[in-house]
Amino acid sequence: MDWFVSVYNMMSREIEHGGPHVHMLAFFLFIGIGIFILHWVFRGLIELLCRVTPVRRESWRNTFRFMPTLLGILLGIQLTKGILNLPDFVQNILERHYHSVVIITVTFFFAHLLSSYLKSKLMKSGNESATTSILTTIVDLGVYMVGLIIILGSYGISISPLLTALGAGSLASALALQDTLANLFSGITTLLSRQVHMGDYIRLASGESGRVTDMNWRNTTIRTGTGNMVIVPNKSIASATLTNYEQPLAECTISIPLTITYDNDLQHVEDVTLRVARDILESSESGVTGFEPLVRFDTMGDYGITFNVVLRIRNIVDEAVLRHEFIKEIFTVYQKENIQLLIRKD
Repeated sequence: MDWFVSVYNMMSREIEHGGPHVHMLAFFLFIGIGIFILHWVFRGLIELLCRVTPVRRESWRNTFRFMPTLLGILLGIQLTKGILNLPDFVQNILERHYHSVVIITVTFFFAHLLSSYLKSKLMKSGNESATTSILTTIVDLGVYMVGLIIILGSYGISISPLLTALGAGSLASALALQDTLANLFSGITTLLSRQVHMGDYIRLASGESGRVTDMNWRNTTIRTGTGNMVIVPNKSIASATLTNYEQPLAECTISIPLTITYDNDLQHVEDVTLRVARDILESSESGVTGFEPLVRFDTMGDYGITFNVVLRIRNIVDEAVLRHEFIKEIFTVYQKENIQLLIRKD
């Protein structure tokens, strides 16, 4: 036991009064210990926040990104100043760097917090693949610039010449980047107008359709039903005529046309068709239960009578599934009920 106390006292004296190499080693050791401890603290904090709040784990991880490392550096600097016997000029250097790391920590925290908030507000609920990189990037850059200005001011560096140079160069940059700036501001306007959310299913007038998965500073990415990506410039989205199948509700009605021959009893056809439509809406995961389907006779043609069956689906992407299920069932039931569908043999 005595030898352990002796070793401990010798190490304490060496750490406190040792040379620069010992102080440097102790400094990095303190930082490593701080980062290790805070890593586990934040891991437990994220788990706790996930239990008591509706925010997803990925959002909390993004908010606290780099926090264990930065706070570990702060803890290491404080331990170094409090335990080691350092010269005054080293103390001053550590003090100045300590304040800089504090500013960096606060800057990163607020940038990540605002980014996570924007994603949660603009991203469609439950769609983790959708992102709003255009706004999160702008917010991050804005907060980082404020933090950089504060850090430069704390070191006594004047930012006035830098701001003057940036102001003079911004006009030339704006002229050279007209197309890029048009896409940038078009993307911001589209998101802030809330007419298109991340995760919405849209169809452009040019025919492209799919879910909006990302809107960056230049392009909007749309994922089609086949899993391919359609890249559209933001200004095209802002100026295009498009249909948003998620606004104001994701539910929508579809119309399925059918044609029967003239020798059918129309009332019987309507009753049977409505019965099948109700069964399909109740049994299918794609249908909206409680919706009363409609049958509307439309055209008396040369060969038969055309009518439309109106159904309601949960989402536009469910249209193909519900059509498939309804057509299979209606064909089988019509055969049993002796209802004759028109079969053209041109």
